[in-house]
Amino acid sequence: MPRRITWLSNVMPSSVTGLEEDAARSIEVVEDPPAWMCLACRGAKLLCGKPRCPIIVKAQSMAKLGPLLASREVNGSSPPGVFVGRLGYPKVSIGPMVPPQYGDTSVLDTPEEWLGVPVEQIVDYRYSLVRGNTRASVEEASDPGRFLSTLQELAMAGRPVDAELTLTKPPRRILALSEDTQPYGPSGPLDSFKLGAATADGRIDAAFYDRDLKAADAVETLYSKGVLVTRIQKAFSLGMFGERARRRIVPTRWSITAVDSSISLSLLERVKHFPTIDEYRVYEFGVYDNKYVAILLPEPWRFEWVEAWFPNTTWNQYQSTPYMIGDFEGYFGRKTYARVGGCYYSTRLAVAEALESEKRQAAAIVLRETYPGYLMPLGVWNIRESIRALMKMPYERHGTFLTAMGSALSKLRIRKTKWMRESVLISRELTQTKITGYR
Repeated sequence: MPRRITWLSNVMPSSVTGLEEDAARSIEVVEDPPAWMCLACRGAKLLCGKPRCPIIVKAQSMAKLGPLLASREVNGSSPPGVFVGRLGYPKVSIGPMVPPQYGDTSVLDTPEEWLGVPVEQIVDYRYSLVRGNTRASVEEASDPGRFLSTLQELAMAGRPVDAELTLTKPPRRILALSEDTQPYGPSGPLDSFKLGAATADGRIDAAFYDRDLKAADAVETLYSKGVLVTRIQKAFSLGMFGERARRRIVPTRWSITAVDSSISLSLLERVKHFPTIDEYRVYEFGVYDNKYVAILLPEPWRFEWVEAWFPNTTWNQYQSTPYMIGDFEGYFGRKTYARVGGCYYSTRLAVAEALESEKRQAAAIVLRETYPGYLMPLGVWNIRESIRALMKMPYERHGTFLTAMGSALSKLRIRKTKWMRESVLISRELTQTKITGYR
């Protein structure tokens, strides 16, 4: 079905204030699929069941920058930020992200600092970053030209870098009513890009110039040295690691999962040598109208992630019951990509971090319920940081799996019997006979 484009000024309710008329006229609204519910609601009836209209939240954030984005030039301090698209692969869109402001802008592109920050503020962070786009072959990373080298210099920076971004025309501001991606700021074709003096992070710099170090080893080394996961992901996406001839640009979405997966596998190689925990544990944490519950079992490593999206949430707009999906792995891992996507690997990373820190091993079942108050997808970072917070919460101790499971599932809204059917590891734990039962 072709995408339909209208203009924000045609769908905004008259009661909404704070949006400049010119700014509203300049924001394109992409309907894919057709946003019949949004057009009928116009932000006033809240037909989607959410406490606030996510489209208006995004639009208000965009409109704040209206006067600053009227020209082709954007000058400011990059957090540092870079972006690599995936459409058209193996020739993809790459470019810097620059806000129209100077100073310490690092928080604008450091998701590790965002958990618990109001959604509106996070949207402001994302929409304040203007992307300049140009096309590049993914193979260019093996012999980068001047522009890619400049982007790589930006990705290596240890602090915000002053930059001058010039587009071929004023940046487009687009709202996707389908809400199937995290919010990103205005963008436009790149005309020129100038970078001020940048101070490189010596850890990333060393990995970049080691032309014989494999990419996976570079990722593991940087993580062990305390480099933020999201910083590693940026450099990875620009093809800055690995043997020189094999370096490739990687779309941002793919690089996030690749780094999460690589680090978690490295951690698990150590975790599997630790003794198991001594009891059954139950963890609970909630944020952004999401509830997370984890059960740790005193058994060798196994892992499962199951999420349930309630009606009137992003991935369940038209059903009357929660939509549930999950994936799992045994002791030796999995060979196929998890159908739940990047959230599986970010969750596995957070659980592996907690176990490695404690020098213990366990089987882990992690469950998530998402309610209508969750305004919009915020990105995989939200899951990674939420599960990190979950694993730091005080936990309940139980002597048996039945009591642990009963307590864990009582914290969720969906019936226990449904969770017992949907979770492979819960079902197996309830039905399989263990050798320990014959002692």
